[in-house]
Amino acid sequence: MKFVDEAIITVKSGDGGRGCTSFRRERYIEKGGPDGGDGGDGGHIILKIDQSKRTLYDYRRQKLLKAKNGAPGLGRQKHGKNGSDCTITLPPGTIVSNMDTNETIADLTKIEDEFILASGGKGGRGNKRFATSTNRAPRHSQPGIPGIELKLKLELKLLADVGLVGLPNAGKSTLISCISAARPKIADYPFTTLTPTLGMVDPPFGEPFAVADIPGLIEGAHQGIGLGINFLKHIERTGILVHLIDSSLIDPDSPLDSFNLINKELSKYSKTLAKKTQIVVLNKIDLSDTSEKIKAFKNSLEDFRILTLSAVTGKGTKELVKILSSKLAEE
Repeated sequence: MKFVDEAIITVKSGDGGRGCTSFRRERYIEKGGPDGGDGGDGGHIILKIDQSKRTLYDYRRQKLLKAKNGAPGLGRQKHGKNGSDCTITLPPGTIVSNMDTNETIADLTKIEDEFILASGGKGGRGNKRFATSTNRAPRHSQPGIPGIELKLKLELKLLADVGLVGLPNAGKSTLISCISAARPKIADYPFTTLTPTLGMVDPPFGEPFAVADIPGLIEGAHQGIGLGINFLKHIERTGILVHLIDSSLIDPDSPLDSFNLINKELSKYSKTLAKKTQIVVLNKIDLSDTSEKIKAFKNSLEDFRILTLSAVTGKGTKELVKILSSKLAEE
């Protein structure tokens, strides 16, 4: 299944059934009077969170979603059947907007989120409803009220506690596979990760937390260069950012180049991202000739807490998990 985080759909609630114009006709009963029943109500469009869903793939192919119309009323005062509802199940973190007005209708973040997006039309009244002392044989009934049609934009922003950012090939996929059960594609070339990966981490102490790994960022990402711009929105909801840096590529003469580049792209995309709590992690310490580079980096960045680890060997990863767990508890 492809990872799809945006979709445009059209929804329509059910039309109300028309009322019935009918008169009672039975043997030996003269002038039986009106007995037309009411039409049934149209079905609603309901939005609901489904925790098992992680993508909007279903709605890339299914563009029109309709609730059932109400059935028309019948004679003998029989009420038409109400139309069945159409329930749209969405992954947690989906934002629903009106395409015509750009108004945000719902931001589905809580598991219990469920509400009626578009009510079905009311069924029309049968002629029995219009009988009065002065009009004992009404020959008219009401049509049903039409349903509501909306064009919607669905946008998914993953709900994660921690977001991994960094240059391509910094080791983000290896790290998330080391600390969680996620199994992303890992290779020795840039842009191996083409879609965000979400993994659950179970620390030795504290509550489990979710980590999101997005494709690597490059210079100009905020302008659409590379892949990261398409998925930066998935870490907008995170509480903490883990900034992963390949220690083997640090230039001792200008050790903060990659660090400043990523933060520049984050701040240009969103001021909110730039202000998030950030933990700097130097990866690939298992490679040779990294000690001097790490030392130069730490001397140039004294305001941040800097961790070192090797995602391949697992060295230092347990300490990172403990720090993330305690930081999340504090926030």
